[in-house]
Amino acid sequence: MTKRSTKQVPEALVIPAIPKTQVLPRLAALKTAPIGDLKQQWRELFGKEPPPFSRSYIESRLAYRIQELAYGGLKPETRARLEALGEQLDGGNVVLRRIRADSRPLPGTRLVREYDGVEHVVTVRPDDFEYQGRPYQSLSAIARHITGTRWNGWVFFGLRQPGGRA
Repeated sequence: MTKRSTKQVPEALVIPAIPKTQVLPRLAALKTAPIGDLKQQWRELFGKEPPPFSRSYIESRLAYRIQELAYGGLKPETRARLEALGEQLDGGNVVLRRIRADSRPLPGTRLVREYDGVEHVVTVRPDDFEYQGRPYQSLSAIARHITGTRWNGWVFFGLRQPGGRA
């Protein structure tokens, strides 16, 4: 009798289609799902390990992916146009593009933080941040305004862990 190898041959990656009737319940479930479940969904829906970013980042990207798999993604013409615009911004330099993408949330993102029982909402704008209708150059300035003490704004709003990335 010969021994069989216990090493598994990786199966072809199959990204599941999502029925349109499941979109709303799945989107609603993202808010209450434990982070471990969100990371597992990432693996299933993207076919790779989740990035080490904040929960809100993972939730928002999963929400988009669920809708993309149910309703379809961007048209090829739209993708090409976005690529062309991106190249105008960074000259096709992938390193610059990655630095910019990883360094700050997208304009329009709303950062929410509860502090001393009060919910504080900051809107990311292309060149600054808006809090209570006023522009601020940094999240640290907003955190200092809220708390009265010096804070790293990225840490205060949960975008990074103290001493590193989220």
